[in-house]
Amino acid sequence: MRRYFKTSSKGKEALKPKENEESVLAFLRLMSPGTPLGQALEIILQAGTGGLVVVGDTPKILEVIEGGFKVDYRLTPTALAELAKMDGAIILSRDMERILYANTQLVPDYLIPSSERGTRHRAAERMAKQMDCPVIAISQTRGIVTLYQGEAKYVLKTVPELIRRASQALQTLERYQASFNEILEELDTLEFQDWVRLSDVTRALQRSELIRRIKEEVDRHIVELGLEARLIEMQLKEIIGDTLVQLGQIVRDYAKEDYEKALSELQLLSTEQILELTNIMGALGYKVKAGNLDLSVFPRGYRALSKIPHLPQVVIENVVSSLGDLPGITSATALELTEIGEVGEKRATSIKRELERLKDRALLSK
Repeated sequence: MRRYFKTSSKGKEALKPKENEESVLAFLRLMSPGTPLGQALEIILQAGTGGLVVVGDTPKILEVIEGGFKVDYRLTPTALAELAKMDGAIILSRDMERILYANTQLVPDYLIPSSERGTRHRAAERMAKQMDCPVIAISQTRGIVTLYQGEAKYVLKTVPELIRRASQALQTLERYQASFNEILEELDTLEFQDWVRLSDVTRALQRSELIRRIKEEVDRHIVELGLEARLIEMQLKEIIGDTLVQLGQIVRDYAKEDYEKALSELQLLSTEQILELTNIMGALGYKVKAGNLDLSVFPRGYRALSKIPHLPQVVIENVVSSLGDLPGITSATALELTEIGEVGEKRATSIKRELERLKDRALLSK
């Protein structure tokens, strides 16, 4: 191994934020409690020895380390924890199956900016930025595990803290979900009465999008908790139900044009922006002004038709494409429905019957 300096970290194409986040999450799964790496980290933290672990054995990575000795032994929690007692870094294979080198010195480009103060963490951050590989730094004095990958930095939380945060998020999620269910019931009624205003739609989207964001937070906690997250994962599935499906269907029913673009723009709004209904209205393709919240709007009918049991998606697409919106669908006769592709006499009768049932249920609940 020879010493190598890269003159500059500029010019390297960085991962997009979403891709970077997914990359970090994927690696967090491999170091969660119950995994060999996760068990090793727990032993290192208990021993208070600290450590530095680099994942990757590409030629470029091996060129920026020096000293140490070759191990080439399968990764076990005990072996990794013992080797971490030395001052130098440990190099793992890309598949994290083997320990390749131990007690090595990392010599990344010192011109790469680093916000860290400690020597170990500064070397870890520069190595991760230069080589775009996962680097784990375990603080000996503070007992904190930090993951660096590319430009991303993530400080791992303890299991009790993760469980506490996940439980708090689930409680918030339950309240939001109860509120969303009430909004949906009201929207069902308004849709069958042709009384929907844009404000009703944006309120439903606001609540469902906030639910989606809280779910993402809990998902991250679940990834970090690994095997410790089984109960939390079950609770999350029970609370969420089909909320995210409903979110997509509402956008598809009311977006002025491309619903996929509208859904993407909705997700790009910050949490502060989501709290303003006019911003949601803008994501749907309407002009952003408060007066437009009172506009009368009509659903295309995707959400209502999806509630009909055993109705194929292709039939839903054909019905909406032929009749335009929910008022047109509900007013169509069974004979008119049979003229639509993939809709025979039996299916047309079923659609009419189920829509009447949904309408009666919505009006009765009101």
